[in-house]
Amino acid sequence: MKPSLIATFLASITLTAPAFAAGDAAKGEADFKKCKACHMIVADDGTEIQKGGKTGPNLYGVIGRKVASVDGFKYGESIAAVGATGKVWDEASLAAYVTDPAAWLKAETKDPAAKSKMTFKLAKGAEDMAAYLASVKK
Repeated sequence: MKPSLIATFLASITLTAPAFAAGDAAKGEADFKKCKACHMIVADDGTEIQKGGKTGPNLYGVIGRKVASVDGFKYGESIAAVGATGKVWDEASLAAYVTDPAAWLKAETKDPAAKSKMTFKLAKGAEDMAAYLASVKK
């Protein structure tokens, strides 16, 4: 096979394969009730999109926001270290985080002792939650 044909074939596969399995924002919105004990979604103008607790940071505009960057919120040491690197939340990283926060922090910080204040693990529907949170943005 000629190199140009191989390149064309590989490009066509790359362009047709999804980079990330997109979630269902409507399902994520319905599942947000699992998060409301600790998190709220309140727009910058004060509009309450989802009432919830204040144990966790406000999740309004989280996708596209720098990790651990809500003013006035006291983050744990491990997630603050990730934020200090400049990492920005995207749907894939948020889905991985909510699936197992401690494991995600250990991988991101390369610290086997990294811990998360978030003890809840979203066993299924992480992509849906990430899609929902991506839909609630600035």
